[in-house]
Amino acid sequence: MKKINITINGKKIPTFEGKTILESAEENGIYIPALCSHSDLKVKANCRICCVEVLGELVPACSTNVSEGMKVSTDSEKVKRARKTNLELLFAQHAEECHDCVWNGACDLLKIAEENKVRINKFKDRKQKFPVYQFGQIIQFDSSKCIDCGNCIEVCKMQGVGFLEKKNNKSFNQVSPSSKWNVDCIYCGQCITHCPAGAFEAKGEFEEIEEPLKNKSKKIIFQFAPAVRSSIGEEFGMKEGSVVTGKIVSALKKLGADKVFDISVGADFTTVFEAKEVVERIKKNKNLPVLTSCCPAWVRYVELHYPKLIKNLSTARSPHIILGGLIKTYWAEKNKISPKDIIVISIMPCVAKKYEILKPRLKIKGFKPVDYVLTAREFSRLVKSKKIDFKNLKPKKADNVFGDPSGAGIIYGASGGVMESAFRTAYEKLSGKKLKDVNFIKARGLKGIKEAEIKIGKDIKKIAVVSGLGNVKEILNKALEYTCIEVMACPGGCIGGGGQPMPVNDRIRQKRSESLYSLDRHKKIRRAHENPIVKEILKENLSRKIFHTYHDKEFKNKNKII
Repeated sequence: MKKINITINGKKIPTFEGKTILESAEENGIYIPALCSHSDLKVKANCRICCVEVLGELVPACSTNVSEGMKVSTDSEKVKRARKTNLELLFAQHAEECHDCVWNGACDLLKIAEENKVRINKFKDRKQKFPVYQFGQIIQFDSSKCIDCGNCIEVCKMQGVGFLEKKNNKSFNQVSPSSKWNVDCIYCGQCITHCPAGAFEAKGEFEEIEEPLKNKSKKIIFQFAPAVRSSIGEEFGMKEGSVVTGKIVSALKKLGADKVFDISVGADFTTVFEAKEVVERIKKNKNLPVLTSCCPAWVRYVELHYPKLIKNLSTARSPHIILGGLIKTYWAEKNKISPKDIIVISIMPCVAKKYEILKPRLKIKGFKPVDYVLTAREFSRLVKSKKIDFKNLKPKKADNVFGDPSGAGIIYGASGGVMESAFRTAYEKLSGKKLKDVNFIKARGLKGIKEAEIKIGKDIKKIAVVSGLGNVKEILNKALEYTCIEVMACPGGCIGGGGQPMPVNDRIRQKRSESLYSLDRHKKIRRAHENPIVKEILKENLSRKIFHTYHDKEFKNKNKII
């Protein structure tokens, strides 16, 4: 790209041809407010909050390319008037409920309004009677808060789902769920993380976060996911990618947890059983490729759109379901506690995990392995509501019964982590040799599709890693080429999950991911099957149901739990 110079607010700055005014400003530390702009999505120029003045004309900074010598004003009187008017009109179609918004008062819409001294209630809300939609029992969409930016529709299409669409409602364009019988929500939650107005939220995101703590007669057991340790610090003003494992444990103890366990240990169990299954299927040449199954949004996608591939899904239960099952069986028996007296709460980066725990087939002897799922955002809100100074907490270790995971368990939070973990174990089972270098670099990174070949003896196994469901059709169209396929519904994997702190973009995802791989790199034990806790527990005569599940072959009606 050719280097050029433009002037913004009288200051000469270097940039490149092909860049937009907004990109050039951001790269040079010049602030231009923008709402509908998101680095994951195409430029739409719908909100017009980023308007600037060029040659006396107002233009959207997000969609206007720079040119040599261009003179831009971001704060002229003309810009200020237009921006203020645009904001007032946006608030006229946005019901304000800041106290129970996923942005928790930190949204750009409110921030920009304050900067421009806008009366957010100047006009009566024109969408007061717009409906609230419930997607299954998992996601809620309040269309009276929608500002018609179109981000949710675009990201839903990017995910290969297309459940959200725009319909004309007299003088309004109205976002609503699809009326097509064969299109349904998969609960990935990307609509939540890409909505600048807080119109989407997970089930019980505000009303029910304290529910698990109310029953004082029960043993309250918390467990937290691999991806949460490198993201939750952002909610408390810490740097992106900060590792706060010990602070999470400390905060949970202050919230009243009787025990706190690390789901990364559950990931070690998932790895061992998934690797075993990979080996068995390769030897029998049956139900290949093996499809990973620990992402419930991906599993639901298969169930709805590719039912013939259900047999290819791994039968290993997801990490938090396995650990929840062990808590209510192995741990409960050791401590002479009835499973009925235990409440297990998972802190997850994922909205779809709320759906996963409702599946009847996951029950063990009639009880659910996990009783509640709180997203990372909900956990943050709970901590803040109790006035816990998270940033300055003294770190504590997780309780040692399920205390210390391998590095393989921790990298589950990043795209490619499940595949890398499984092959660290499967390689040894197939070759009889110990893998010298456990780092599987080709499986790592934020690319939507990653492919690699693994040499095991004389055999070469081809694998694929998919991040973001919109990329999966390309791989499934040539599925028979692969031995294993890992799919994570959310871009970047769990580090970019629908329940994670906001905002989120590739730069933030990369920071979170790097932290997980750094933790793995410094672990003494980096293979799941070498974890002493895993070895010890697998000596016990435990029910197969704790570790395995089977996938539905028949489906119920739309938006019903299956």
